[in-house]
Amino acid sequence: MVKSKSWTMVRHFEGAPKPEDFKLEERELPSLKDGEILLESVFLSVDPYMRPYSKRMMKPGDVMIGSQVARVVESKKPAVVVGTYYVANVGWTTHFISDGTGMHALSLDWPENLPRSLSLGAVGMPGCTAYIGLLEVCNAKEGEVVLVNCAAGAVGSIVGQIAKIKGCKVVGSAGSDDKVTYLKEIGFDEAFNYKTVSSLEEALKNASPEGYDCYFENVGGKYADVALQQMNQFGRIAVCGAISMYNDSVPQTGPYIQPVMLFKQLRMEGFICYRWIDKFPDMQKQLLQWVSEGKLKYHEHVTNGFENMPAGFIGMLRGDNIGKAIIKV
Repeated sequence: MVKSKSWTMVRHFEGAPKPEDFKLEERELPSLKDGEILLESVFLSVDPYMRPYSKRMMKPGDVMIGSQVARVVESKKPAVVVGTYYVANVGWTTHFISDGTGMHALSLDWPENLPRSLSLGAVGMPGCTAYIGLLEVCNAKEGEVVLVNCAAGAVGSIVGQIAKIKGCKVVGSAGSDDKVTYLKEIGFDEAFNYKTVSSLEEALKNASPEGYDCYFENVGGKYADVALQQMNQFGRIAVCGAISMYNDSVPQTGPYIQPVMLFKQLRMEGFICYRWIDKFPDMQKQLLQWVSEGKLKYHEHVTNGFENMPAGFIGMLRGDNIGKAIIKV
């Protein structure tokens, strides 16, 4: 019998998640039936969306939500070969049984020089999120100025690089000097540490005196209040996240946005990437091509050991990672 380990949520998070909010549980899996496959996790993803969605989708005792790269270790499904890899949205668990529904296989010709964990990052959901937000929602055009906050994260770092591929000027902000250095290494035209500047308004003006045409929003809160004032006429804002607000017990209040939206004729749209799920294969093919050609660089913040998943998740929300936060089993 195969034993599966899973991290469950003990209680809904109050403020920032804490180690005691999680519990490691173990159970024996039954034998496979015809048409089923047994998979074991290789890489697991921790992402900001898990914080707000845990409240919306989960109840205490549920396995934490999330996706992973898993390898087939036993198969009673003729079409599925042992040793092949899949991306599955089955949560924080080490082993699981599936009939194949809701999973997608990694290409058999996946480049040997690239880690399969990229299918959880630059070539996975975060990469597609960046692609959609910049090119579908913002409709960024050559010569325009793009602002990205949380720019050294899994999504923001890809947004900036795609914008450069498309001929835009790109400004990014991040929360440490090391992250700013990374942004400059991957091609951002301007980057600054929002935690150390004396004035966010002045930092944004200095980075782009001509203003901003597109704003890829990952942070929300007071940052957005300032950034909206820097937008050009007919600017577009793609709201991908609001990580500065996820742990708030009391909702933040801020300036009203209607006047600036009206008089600058801005368009702001929140988006969830899975609205474009039918376009994922084509986007992933393009992202993988850019990575293979060296046009799209990636960085992974790897935490080793399934037992360290809560620590990896908490650290990611705290901003410890550069690029994609991954748990390696």
